[in-house]
Amino acid sequence: MYRNIAVAYNESPEADRAMAAAIHLAKALNVGLHTITVMEKLPPYTAFAAGSDPAIACLLEEDRLKFYEQLQAKVRAAAAREGVQLVTHLMDTETVGGIVNYVCEHNVDLLVIGLHRRSDRVSRLWSTVYTIAQNVPCSVLGVH
Repeated sequence: MYRNIAVAYNESPEADRAMAAAIHLAKALNVGLHTITVMEKLPPYTAFAAGSDPAIACLLEEDRLKFYEQLQAKVRAAAAREGVQLVTHLMDTETVGGIVNYVCEHNVDLLVIGLHRRSDRVSRLWSTVYTIAQNVPCSVLGVH
């Protein structure tokens, strides 16, 4: 059925719920699991700090990378506790395009995504999840 499962993973509670569901599914199907984490850009206001001291830009970038590495370590530990092999991928790109490209390039069978609770109208018009689901060539499991 599904042999190559990936989870769009970030620091949100929705992504945590999606990851928990994906770990249980990967364990039940006895398959490995991948995460796709797209790093958020630093906020524009950090340019002001970097303007006053160029070393600050390097420190902020190091902190950003450390944050995502810790996030990945946390989820690898959670998967290991359940006996699931997890491979993490960190991307510094645009969210939708990065996830879609990863899914296509790695022949993902199932993409698991956490769903945000919003009104139906807003979700249909502005949803990143909807855009991803429309552009990936695999099944998508949305987790509440």
